[in-house]
Amino acid sequence: MARRYESDVLAGDWRRRRVVPEVDAEPDLVVEDADSGFCGAVVGFESGAVVLEDRHGRRRNFPLLPAAFLLDGQPVTLRRPVRAPAPEPRRRTASGSVAVDGVKAQVAKASRIWVEGVHDAALVERIWGDDLRIEGVVVEPLDGIDRLDAEVRAFAPGPGRRLGVLVDHLVPGSKESRIVATVTSPHVLVTGHPYVDVWQAVKPAAIGIAAWPVVPPGRPWKEGVCAALGVADPADLWRHILSRVKSYTDVETPLINAMERLIDFVTDPS
Repeated sequence: MARRYESDVLAGDWRRRRVVPEVDAEPDLVVEDADSGFCGAVVGFESGAVVLEDRHGRRRNFPLLPAAFLLDGQPVTLRRPVRAPAPEPRRRTASGSVAVDGVKAQVAKASRIWVEGVHDAALVERIWGDDLRIEGVVVEPLDGIDRLDAEVRAFAPGPGRRLGVLVDHLVPGSKESRIVATVTSPHVLVTGHPYVDVWQAVKPAAIGIAAWPVVPPGRPWKEGVCAALGVADPADLWRHILSRVKSYTDVETPLINAMERLIDFVTDPS
């Protein structure tokens, strides 16, 4: 008989209860509150409690206590699901394209994009500068396009040396359209926008005006705009315009379309 009780029958955790599983309280999970018998689907959380809704549409809140619920008749501990942090939105350049981090500007390619003047070049840089640096495309300002045909021939475009040209006021019957018609090389693409000056391609709302002033024929456009807006120096107005342009959303669609076509043309590997 002594050998039957040589070990202590009370030793160890004889009172240990079975482990109650923890379950994520996902939406629409149907559980029963063990104390009240209320049965419903998980519809949310409020003040640290889970909200259950029964089949009659009645809602009640229950604290997330250990073993407080029954799932398929078995005790469970509900826990609030841990959501993975939302991924950070992809950074965009001013042109709207996906920004590429850690990429250095390429060495300039032989292909070029020409614009009519320094204001055009500054506006293009403001919006498409990041894209063009990655592609290795240089934008060069011209002093107008009166000698465009000669300039193109001097550039000597070819398969690996493409040229894109952005022209202001490129509309049927204009002086600009007649000049552009003299350029026939298949390695040159000339696009443009309908605005008298690239200033006008900036949306009026971006610079805080309702609309661009109408300038009578025969008067220099920039001079007329400055007079109408009460600005003495065109350089001051241009600085204000450029400072308000943050992305492609601040300029008109015809300019965007023209520039995107030029970039595609001069970067086409074929």
